[in-house]
Amino acid sequence: MERFRDRTEAGRLLGQALRERTDLADRPDVLVLGLPRGGVVVAAEVARALHAPLEAFVVRKIGVPGHEELAMGAIASGGIRVVNEDVRASLLIPPEVFELAAAREEQELARREAAYRGERPPVDMRGRCVILVDDGLATGASMRAAVRAVKQREPARVVVAVPVAPPDTCRQIERMGVEVLCLSMPEDFGGVGRFYDDFAQTTDEEVRELLHVSTPH
Repeated sequence: MERFRDRTEAGRLLGQALRERTDLADRPDVLVLGLPRGGVVVAAEVARALHAPLEAFVVRKIGVPGHEELAMGAIASGGIRVVNEDVRASLLIPPEVFELAAAREEQELARREAAYRGERPPVDMRGRCVILVDDGLATGASMRAAVRAVKQREPARVVVAVPVAPPDTCRQIERMGVEVLCLSMPEDFGGVGRFYDDFAQTTDEEVRELLHVSTPH
């Protein structure tokens, strides 16, 4: 089982793999988007390796009440919503419970967008090669929401890059018509945190600092 010391190491390895396996390094049309919070730490290293600008792209997982790590859906900018129908059906989650949780996450999404971007307008993605980065995927609901939201902005190409994810999740995302680069795809998954020695929560301040020192557009 491949393990990473922390998100920074995972990002360095992911950036190296993207340099070696793709044509995305040193190109003026490439944009790296990290999914806050932890994904921005990984994405900062990817952006550094590719000499590309970094932005945060806010997506919020809609967790099962009492088991928030299990996603019953996700939302992203632009009114995008993804529902994990299998999870909702298997746990008999009523529609009103889902809607209440979704409304809470919409408030947090708006708060984070304001915190990370401030007065800057949303970045223009039209015609660009967009790399979406997270620290790992479990159900993939958040990343599927991110892919759908980014595709609305008319990029030329979308690549999803993550250190670790189950094979089925990677295949689901590939079926959305995007490229996927994943360093480790264990069948026996059990959660992203299992694959990190240090999986401490990233703060808003850390995200803002990484965005502040990233390559300017």
